[in-house]
Amino acid sequence: MDGEISPAEVKELLDDDADVCIVDIRDQRSFEHSRIPDSENVPFHELSSRIAELEGEDHIVTVCPHGKSSVQAARLISSYEGTADARVESMAGGLDKYGMQFGLVGEETGADESANAESPF
Repeated sequence: MDGEISPAEVKELLDDDADVCIVDIRDQRSFEHSRIPDSENVPFHELSSRIAELEGEDHIVTVCPHGKSSVQAARLISSYEGTADARVESMAGGLDKYGMQFGLVGEETGADESANAESPF
């Protein structure tokens, strides 16, 4: 593991279309509800069996709700032979901090749908 990265640095990487793989380790339902744009969902309990999917990535950032479990995920990923050359970081503060600063996609889905519905009046 190469340390932690701030939510602002992650946002900058995404805005710059950098070659970065954002790995969200929450369960699928939480991921579908709200997530960082263009992130991938690999739930923590599936990580060891799906880690080969990350082979060949140059930069991997793990994310979780508060930035604690993502540290463990980053350590696991960096210990895998297929990702030995990758820069692997955990996002400090987690999705809570990122979401408060930049928002997450999917979190307002219900509100957006009702706002776009035709008014009967």
